[in-house]
Amino acid sequence: VDLEVRRLREPAVARAHLEAAQSALNKSREDGALQHRVAIAERLFQKSGYYDVAREFARLVSESQARIRSHRLWIMTGGGPGIMEAANRGSFDAGAGSIGLNITLPHEQYPNPYITPELCFLFHYFATRKLHFLQRAQALVAFPGGYGTFDELFETLTLIQTRVMPPVPVILVGPGLRGVRPSTSIFSLQKE
Repeated sequence: VDLEVRRLREPAVARAHLEAAQSALNKSREDGALQHRVAIAERLFQKSGYYDVAREFARLVSESQARIRSHRLWIMTGGGPGIMEAANRGSFDAGAGSIGLNITLPHEQYPNPYITPELCFLFHYFATRKLHFLQRAQALVAFPGGYGTFDELFETLTLIQTRVMPPVPVILVGPGLRGVRPSTSIFSLQKE
Protein backbone atom coordinates (compact mmCIF):
# COMPACT_ATOMS: atom_id res chain seq x y z
CA VAL A 1 0.00 0.00 0.00
CA ASP A 2 1.26 3.46 -0.93
CA LEU A 3 2.70 5.37 2.05
CA GLU A 4 0.48 8.34 1.22
CA VAL A 5 -2.57 6.16 1.91
CA ARG A 6 -1.12 5.50 5.39
CA ARG A 7 -0.82 9.18 6.36
CA LEU A 8 -2.94 10.48 9.20
CA ARG A 9 -5.60 12.93 8.05
CA GLU A 10 -8.15 15.14 9.73
CA PRO A 11 -11.20 13.13 10.92
CA ALA A 12 -13.58 14.12 8.08
CA VAL A 13 -11.05 13.10 5.42
CA ALA A 14 -10.15 9.90 7.29
CA ARG A 15 -13.86 9.01 7.51
CA ALA A 16 -14.29 9.61 3.76
CA HIS A 17 -11.30 7.35 3.00
CA LEU A 18 -12.74 4.64 5.27
CA GLU A 19 -16.18 4.87 3.64
CA ALA A 20 -14.64 4.68 0.16
CA ALA A 21 -12.59 1.62 1.15
CA GLN A 22 -15.64 -0.07 2.70
CA SER A 23 -17.72 0.68 -0.39
CA ALA A 24 -15.07 -0.90 -2.63
CA LEU A 25 -14.89 -3.94 -0.36
CA ASN A 26 -18.69 -4.34 -0.40
CA LYS A 27 -18.46 -4.84 -4.17
CA SER A 28 -15.74 -7.49 -3.87
CA ARG A 29 -15.85 -9.13 -0.41
CA GLU A 30 -13.11 -11.69 -1.09
CA ASP A 31 -10.49 -9.22 -2.32
CA GLY A 32 -7.59 -9.44 0.15
CA ALA A 33 -6.06 -6.15 -1.00
CA LEU A 34 -9.35 -4.34 -0.34
CA GLN A 35 -9.66 -6.00 3.08
CA HIS A 36 -6.16 -4.74 3.89
CA ARG A 37 -7.08 -1.25 2.64
CA VAL A 38 -10.15 -1.18 4.90
CA ALA A 39 -8.07 -2.31 7.91
CA ILE A 40 -5.58 0.52 7.31
CA ALA A 41 -8.38 3.06 6.82
CA GLU A 42 -10.04 1.92 10.07
CA ARG A 43 -6.78 2.36 12.04
CA LEU A 44 -6.18 5.79 10.54
CA PHE A 45 -9.74 6.89 11.28
CA GLN A 46 -9.34 5.73 14.90
CA LYS A 47 -6.18 7.84 15.22
CA SER A 48 -7.43 10.81 13.20
CA GLY A 49 -8.29 12.72 16.38
CA TYR A 50 -4.55 13.24 16.88
CA TYR A 51 -4.60 15.47 13.80
CA ASP A 52 -7.03 17.79 15.56
CA VAL A 53 -5.04 17.64 18.82
CA ALA A 54 -1.80 18.60 17.05
CA ARG A 55 -3.52 21.36 15.10
CA GLU A 56 -5.13 22.83 18.23
CA PHE A 57 -1.91 22.58 20.26
CA ALA A 58 0.06 24.42 17.59
CA ARG A 59 -2.66 27.05 17.25
CA LEU A 60 -2.66 27.68 21.01
CA VAL A 61 1.14 27.92 21.18
CA SER A 62 1.23 30.25 18.18
CA GLU A 63 -1.51 32.50 19.55
CA SER A 64 0.17 32.68 22.96
CA GLN A 65 3.44 33.71 21.34
CA ALA A 66 1.96 36.46 19.16
CA ARG A 67 2.37 39.07 21.90
CA ILE A 68 5.98 38.16 22.72
CA ARG A 69 8.75 40.08 20.95
CA SER A 70 11.88 38.32 22.22
CA HIS A 71 12.50 34.61 22.73
CA ARG A 72 9.39 33.79 20.78
CA LEU A 73 8.62 30.10 20.19
CA TRP A 74 7.87 28.81 16.70
CA ILE A 75 6.30 25.56 15.62
CA MET A 76 8.86 23.51 13.68
CA THR A 77 7.99 20.19 12.06
CA GLY A 78 9.41 17.70 9.62
CA GLY A 79 7.39 19.55 7.00
CA GLY A 80 5.48 16.59 5.60
CA PRO A 81 1.88 15.40 5.72
CA GLY A 82 -0.02 13.91 8.67
CA ILE A 83 0.74 15.26 12.15
CA MET A 84 3.46 17.49 10.73
CA GLU A 85 0.87 19.12 8.48
CA ALA A 86 -1.56 19.45 11.40
CA ALA A 87 0.99 21.35 13.48
CA ASN A 88 1.95 23.69 10.65
CA ARG A 89 -1.75 24.16 9.93
CA GLY A 90 -2.45 25.12 13.55
CA SER A 91 0.14 27.91 13.30
CA PHE A 92 -1.35 28.95 9.97
CA ASP A 93 -4.82 29.06 11.58
CA ALA A 94 -3.42 31.45 14.21
CA GLY A 95 -1.93 33.70 11.54
CA ALA A 96 1.58 32.78 12.64
CA GLY A 97 4.51 31.46 10.68
CA SER A 98 5.89 27.96 11.10
CA ILE A 99 9.00 26.10 10.04
CA GLY A 100 9.22 22.90 7.99
CA LEU A 101 12.41 20.84 7.81
CA ASN A 102 11.54 18.56 4.93
CA ILE A 103 13.51 15.57 3.74
CA THR A 104 13.88 14.82 0.04
CA LEU A 105 12.90 11.21 -0.47
CA PRO A 106 12.06 9.61 -3.80
CA HIS A 107 8.32 8.95 -4.18
CA GLU A 108 7.38 9.90 -0.65
CA GLN A 109 7.36 13.11 1.33
CA TYR A 110 6.58 16.57 0.00
CA PRO A 111 6.34 19.87 1.91
CA ASN A 112 2.86 20.52 3.26
CA PRO A 113 1.07 23.72 2.15
CA TYR A 114 0.87 25.26 5.65
CA ILE A 115 4.60 25.91 6.11
CA THR A 116 5.65 29.55 5.82
CA PRO A 117 7.26 29.45 2.33
CA GLU A 118 10.50 31.21 3.30
CA LEU A 119 10.81 28.84 6.31
CA CYS A 120 10.54 25.62 4.29
CA PHE A 121 13.93 23.93 4.17
CA LEU A 122 14.81 20.80 2.20
CA PHE A 123 17.41 18.33 3.44
CA HIS A 124 19.02 15.42 1.65
CA TYR A 125 20.23 13.68 4.81
CA PHE A 126 18.31 12.72 7.93
CA ALA A 127 21.31 13.48 10.17
CA THR A 128 21.56 17.09 8.98
CA ARG A 129 17.83 17.57 9.36
CA LYS A 130 17.86 16.11 12.87
CA LEU A 131 20.82 18.33 13.82
CA HIS A 132 18.79 21.42 12.90
CA PHE A 133 15.80 20.16 14.89
CA LEU A 134 17.85 19.46 18.00
CA GLN A 135 19.96 22.64 17.90
CA ARG A 136 16.82 24.77 17.97
CA ALA A 137 14.35 22.78 20.05
CA GLN A 138 13.04 24.37 23.23
CA ALA A 139 10.58 21.50 23.74
CA LEU A 140 9.64 18.32 21.91
CA VAL A 141 6.10 17.06 21.36
CA ALA A 142 5.91 13.51 19.97
CA PHE A 143 2.76 11.87 18.64
CA PRO A 144 2.41 8.18 17.73
CA GLY A 145 4.59 7.61 14.70
CA GLY A 146 6.99 5.34 12.92
CA TYR A 147 10.72 4.68 12.92
CA GLY A 148 11.61 8.31 12.18
CA THR A 149 9.60 9.47 15.18
CA PHE A 150 11.34 6.94 17.42
CA ASP A 151 14.75 7.90 16.03
CA GLU A 152 14.19 11.60 16.75
CA LEU A 153 12.68 10.92 20.17
CA PHE A 154 15.41 8.55 21.37
CA GLU A 155 18.20 10.74 19.96
CA THR A 156 16.77 13.67 21.93
CA LEU A 157 16.48 11.63 25.12
CA THR A 158 20.00 10.25 24.69
CA LEU A 159 21.50 13.71 24.14
CA ILE A 160 19.69 15.04 27.20
CA GLN A 161 20.76 12.06 29.33
CA THR A 162 24.41 12.38 28.29
CA ARG A 163 24.27 16.17 28.77
CA VAL A 164 25.28 16.87 25.20
CA MET A 165 22.04 18.81 24.85
CA PRO A 166 20.47 20.97 27.56
CA PRO A 167 17.29 19.48 29.01
CA VAL A 168 14.07 20.42 27.21
CA PRO A 169 10.52 19.36 28.00
CA VAL A 170 9.59 16.16 26.15
CA ILE A 171 5.85 15.60 25.80
CA LEU A 172 4.55 12.25 24.55
CA VAL A 173 1.01 12.29 23.18
CA GLY A 174 -0.87 9.03 22.71
CA PRO A 175 -1.66 5.65 24.18
CA GLY A 176 1.83 4.16 24.26
CA LEU A 177 4.04 2.18 21.94
CA ARG A 178 1.67 -0.65 21.06
CA GLY A 179 0.22 -0.54 17.57
CA VAL A 180 2.19 2.51 16.43
CA ARG A 181 2.14 3.03 12.68
CA PRO A 182 4.26 5.27 10.40
CA SER A 183 1.60 7.94 10.19
CA THR A 184 2.82 10.80 12.32
CA SER A 185 5.94 12.60 13.37
CA ILE A 186 7.51 14.89 15.90
CA PHE A 187 7.30 18.63 15.97
CA SER A 188 9.33 20.88 18.18
CA LEU A 189 9.05 24.37 19.51
CA GLN A 190 11.87 26.56 18.29
CA LYS A 191 13.04 29.75 19.99
CA GLU A 192 13.53 32.73 17.69
